[in-house]
Amino acid sequence: MLDLMPSLGSWRPAVSGQRCAVATIVGTGGSVPRPMGTSMMVSEDGQILGSLSGGCVEGAVVEAALEAMRDGGPRLESFGYSSEDAFAVGLTCGGELEVHIQPLVAGSSELALITGQPSEAPTALALIRRLDTGGGVVVINDPVRFRAMESPELAKLVGDNPATLFAAAAQVEPLLQGGRAGLIRLAPPEGCIDGWVTLDRWDNPREEPEPQPITLFVESRLPAARMLVFGANDFGAALLPAGQLLGYNVTLCDARPAFAQQSRFSGADHVVTDWPHRYLESEAAAGRIDHRTVVCVLTHDPKFDIPLLETALGLKLAYVGAMGSRRSHRQRIDALLDKGTPAEALERLHSPIGLELGAVTPAEVAVSITAEIVAERGSRACGSKPGFRSLKDSSGPIHSGPRTSDSLTQEDPWT
Repeated sequence: MLDLMPSLGSWRPAVSGQRCAVATIVGTGGSVPRPMGTSMMVSEDGQILGSLSGGCVEGAVVEAALEAMRDGGPRLESFGYSSEDAFAVGLTCGGELEVHIQPLVAGSSELALITGQPSEAPTALALIRRLDTGGGVVVINDPVRFRAMESPELAKLVGDNPATLFAAAAQVEPLLQGGRAGLIRLAPPEGCIDGWVTLDRWDNPREEPEPQPITLFVESRLPAARMLVFGANDFGAALLPAGQLLGYNVTLCDARPAFAQQSRFSGADHVVTDWPHRYLESEAAAGRIDHRTVVCVLTHDPKFDIPLLETALGLKLAYVGAMGSRRSHRQRIDALLDKGTPAEALERLHSPIGLELGAVTPAEVAVSITAEIVAERGSRACGSKPGFRSLKDSSGPIHSGPRTSDSLTQEDPWT
């Protein structure tokens, strides 16, 4: 839904007062074309904004959305692949989708909130929608600093029961601060007190509808994660565009103005001339470093490396890697231990930096480094080790095989 919001203010059906319905992927299984949170708007005359699957299920979703607008109630539709009927509505990729469809009444506060966003998508934005019969939406402009227990909008969305608000806060905040989407179901406050059946209901059983859970769907988008590249050299120049290709906001930092101010580094989002450890400390103190930040130390100079790594390993970062030979790595570890860096912190250091791909040239090394970053990110998400070994976990020469004519022709800090 977040991707559609900047366009809704100029989408004719929404601004002309037509009834609309929003269809959102709230559950996935197996191989699916789009992630949770992907939404599609359908107007009462059948106009569409957005896409859920690239064509597999759109027709059926439009029909369900039109029905939802006719009867006025939300609904949950499931789509999957049927091997018995290859022509049935479903996903040919074999995955499964759960799609929630919510009618939006023209002039409602919900529609006004989601259509009233700027035409240019903000770097940080989050949305909390109530999907059960209660309905409602909360727009959050600063997901990282949002405090659910202090939000009157969230309290109104889930009801004023303190236990319900506390349970919502415990699940909402990690999704918001992680920039993720997720479905949250909260136990309804009716009928239970601290998990026990009330004596009134036990002594006087009567036919009552089963209380339905409060269902929230959270979508959060954060500013691009940062990649800090320390070292204005050939390897840094190759890593800048590779990091940007992964969606990072890339900063190059070097203490030497003559090196940092070369035109080949102008493609970085930011170029900084400062001592590396001092710059990292100042960025952390200013709150511009978070748990998604990646630090790549390519300076290969102990006077820069040691204080920088000492600082980096004291922060909660997604990845810290340092370039150098195995001998340089051993010397680096000894120096950090002498400085008092805890041994458990050193376990988080990727040194030598990169996956064991046999990389030689700066471009190949950039692939090796970014591959390790992606593998590390994926291993945290799924709890498994990457298919290729990190150089930090292997032994022997960093490079394998003979050098080719287009490889480096002199000894470099990567070796």
